[in-house]
Amino acid sequence: MKIALLPGDGIGPEIMAEAVKLIDFLVKEGESIETETALVGGAAVDAFDDPLPDQTLKLCLDSQAVLFGSIGGPQYDSLPRPKRPERGLLRLRKAMDLFANLRPAKVYDALADSSTLKKDVVAGLDMMIVRELTGDIYFGEPRGIHTNEQGLRVGVNTMIYDENEIRRVAHWGFQAAQKRRGMLCSVDKMNVLESTQLWRDVVIEVSRDYPDVKLTHMLVDNAAMQLIRQPQQFDVIVTGNLFGDILSDEASMLTGSIGLLPSASLNQSGQGLFEPIHGSAPDIAGKGIANPLAQILSLAMLFRYSLQRSDLAERIELAVEQVINQGVRTKDIARAGERVVSTSAMGDAVVNALQRQ
Repeated sequence: MKIALLPGDGIGPEIMAEAVKLIDFLVKEGESIETETALVGGAAVDAFDDPLPDQTLKLCLDSQAVLFGSIGGPQYDSLPRPKRPERGLLRLRKAMDLFANLRPAKVYDALADSSTLKKDVVAGLDMMIVRELTGDIYFGEPRGIHTNEQGLRVGVNTMIYDENEIRRVAHWGFQAAQKRRGMLCSVDKMNVLESTQLWRDVVIEVSRDYPDVKLTHMLVDNAAMQLIRQPQQFDVIVTGNLFGDILSDEASMLTGSIGLLPSASLNQSGQGLFEPIHGSAPDIAGKGIANPLAQILSLAMLFRYSLQRSDLAERIELAVEQVINQGVRTKDIARAGERVVSTSAMGDAVVNALQRQ
């Protein structure tokens, strides 16, 4: 099992160090895991004047999976756009052809009061959004701003999908549901958008390969409402790039803290990039207060989806839940009066829980 480690910027190196503790522990247990660390983002700009150096890209392409930290910082905002840290991540996604984005959202019982919604609404929430990542209105042509014959400025973006783009992400949605509770909700706007009528048609076609998964359909406006009204009804949602962008951010806020949320971006072969959904948080970088659990849970997703080691993923996820139930808290998930631990102490607690299993 070969994993490329890209800590990146801001809190990235701090939270990556805690995930590496778990890898080191599993190696001591006898697992054969090879890791190599490389620079990306601002750190790579500082060293190589390039947010994605050739050696970093080669390492990622040659690895089974990439564990990514975070990138960016205010010191890079004035750079030319091609040199900005975020461009490195976009180039990496394109080079690896990462078209399926998996975003889980889980509410731990011990943290249900941390959500902005009532506890009885979010308690027990455990869902996954599978978002198509490389098509739709974000990449469709024609696009741009032009002046029409009347002298008015006109903005144009094109929502477009071909059936192969839909089919391949639909397979990931059904496969994710097979690994969970066996329910898939496909979200579209087929009543007014022909491109999403095709989406629904193709998803139905793909469903014939997965008789063990219950498929339902929902219009995106209703889905947005249902995520607030009754989020526990969802197991896996599969949807396009635009709708997935909006719904996954909505779902992330149900849990109480983005410091708990991992993600995966996968290609056709299952090779993937796994990262926390939060940013580089430069305001707290170096203070030892960042929550490493999203990074640790990203490692669990890496084992499940790229390395086909659901057993290791389940152990890590159980260890995280045990630590949360024990009341171990970083600042972002601590309520008034609760003891707050450091980034390193939280990582140590997860390793200790893993060791006790």
